[in-house]
Amino acid sequence: MRVIAGEARGRQLFAPKTMRVRPTSDRVKEALFSILLSRLGDLAGMRVLDIFAGTGNLGIEALSRGAEFACFIDAHRESADTIRKNLDTTKFAEKGKVVVQDAAAALKWLARGEKPYHLVFLDPPYAEGHTERVLELLSSSPLIDSGSTVVAEFSAKEEIPRSFGRLRESERRIYGDTALSFLTISDRGETCP
Repeated sequence: MRVIAGEARGRQLFAPKTMRVRPTSDRVKEALFSILLSRLGDLAGMRVLDIFAGTGNLGIEALSRGAEFACFIDAHRESADTIRKNLDTTKFAEKGKVVVQDAAAALKWLARGEKPYHLVFLDPPYAEGHTERVLELLSSSPLIDSGSTVVAEFSAKEEIPRSFGRLRESERRIYGDTALSFLTISDRGETCP
């Protein structure tokens, strides 16, 4: 696992020894950022939220490509230690914050004082129901606004709805067993089926 592009390009990232963490493959990560860059132009100055961060792989890639700040959420101490180690290795420690807490609790806590994030990555363990629960929470959270893009990664075998309240999927891509859903806030009041 490595940083693909930008300031920290080529840097190897550490991963916890446990099988609990499933880092996004380089192939999927490259496709994800290619889609993001075609939509957003660049990531300069963006605030990034990486939920179920694991190794910090996605948030660190965003920092390497010009994001201003990244907040990493993971409930496991070993993952949090790995993220900090990866931030140190890539020299992004000053641009990152690690929150060691369950995703739902962390989102509620951050909502009390954080500005909205431009980019949110959600990469929970597959097929455990986390994706839908967190997207429901995000749909009504002040942590995202009309300028936010949410990218959810989940198993292609999972049946994940295409809308959650005001949050709507604009694109879904499949790469082997991995699905990527790109969601934004809809201006319309109605919800999709």
